[in-house]
Amino acid sequence: MVARLFEAMRRVDGTGKTKGPSERISREQFTVSMSHLLKGNAEEKSLVVLKMISATGGPVKASEVRKFTEDLVGSVAHVLNYRQKLRGWTQKQAPGSLSRVQVLAAQLCSEMKLQDGEKLLGPQRLDCDRATVEDWVFRAPHVATFLSVVIHQGFLLLCSSLDLATLVPEREVDQEREFASVLDVLSVIYINSHLPRTQRHHWRLLFSSELHGHSFAQLCGRIVHWGPCVVLLEDHDGHVFGGFASCSWEVKPQFQGDDRCFLFSISPSMAVYTCTGYNDHYMYLNQGQQTIPNGLGMGGQHNYFGLWIDVDFGKGHSKAKPTCTTYNSPQLSAQEDFRFEKMEVWAVGDAPVTQLAKNTKSVLDVDPAAQALLEVSGRTRHSEGLRQDLRFLPGGSSDSALSPE
Repeated sequence: MVARLFEAMRRVDGTGKTKGPSERISREQFTVSMSHLLKGNAEEKSLVVLKMISATGGPVKASEVRKFTEDLVGSVAHVLNYRQKLRGWTQKQAPGSLSRVQVLAAQLCSEMKLQDGEKLLGPQRLDCDRATVEDWVFRAPHVATFLSVVIHQGFLLLCSSLDLATLVPEREVDQEREFASVLDVLSVIYINSHLPRTQRHHWRLLFSSELHGHSFAQLCGRIVHWGPCVVLLEDHDGHVFGGFASCSWEVKPQFQGDDRCFLFSISPSMAVYTCTGYNDHYMYLNQGQQTIPNGLGMGGQHNYFGLWIDVDFGKGHSKAKPTCTTYNSPQLSAQEDFRFEKMEVWAVGDAPVTQLAKNTKSVLDVDPAAQALLEVSGRTRHSEGLRQDLRFLPGGSSDSALSPE
């Protein structure tokens, strides 16, 4: 990316127009190029991007666009890792033939509309002119954002107004032992960019089949009433997919949620599928019923969900012929009826006030043993000093607080 930026700068004159390459970069060339990339409109950004894609003048090849995009995405992952800005996430290599760098780059390229109206997919050898690149920079805001990350965090040349907290959310896992998520930092950046802006700064792990067991009861017990969540699965064939639940999950026999919900795929391809307006079957969570399905679902209808996790944990389905009626999503899993080992649910944004209130209860309110020991000591449950001492005890245990020491 350094070489690409240098080549682009030395082909731009002080007015922003293209000129023949020079051996050195002047102050004017540097200033104009940076101004266009960081603060310019789509037309100004595309002028520099076009020169970064190819050193030759005129239209660029589709293959050159793909290579530039892979370099850009790979540089972002490298810079965030090198500057220690991963915020708890990893830069791991995903299993399979394609890396997450290639998968995200392919998704960004798919947003380019060619002259004939087709998307930039597959091994096309078509040319892309400046108007096409300009439209792409406008249509795919990640291109400009990623360039800003590389310049600000990679080169450390200029003060940045870019808020990395909304690009890479802080990762919170309440476990002492190491937890390896199915997601890497690039996958998180992609999903996070589609969330409501107020919910992009923080992800907290609510449930993991690896940490909390393969239990639907555990799943329900850990995710209800926790606000908006990202649900994530990896099936036995390596497909990674899930959905965003815009509202708190509730166990009930009716559909819930609103049109901010969406389904998504991470592997083998990245894509987000938003609501069609056809119906309001956004979210569904039920347990213990005999006449209607028990499980977690998003989109579609009973027994034909766009995404379904059965109460018989480890089984699910993704049915779409040709697409899900609620989200217009295709089949997300490798097999229509699939099995999985890995499932994660992440709460996004700030925790609801009701949950924060529950977390600040004293063990005097919930632990009978603590209450009994308190009575033996001759003190009351409403002794404020003792209640403060017992607040936030790890695991809710009162033994250490009420010991003779």
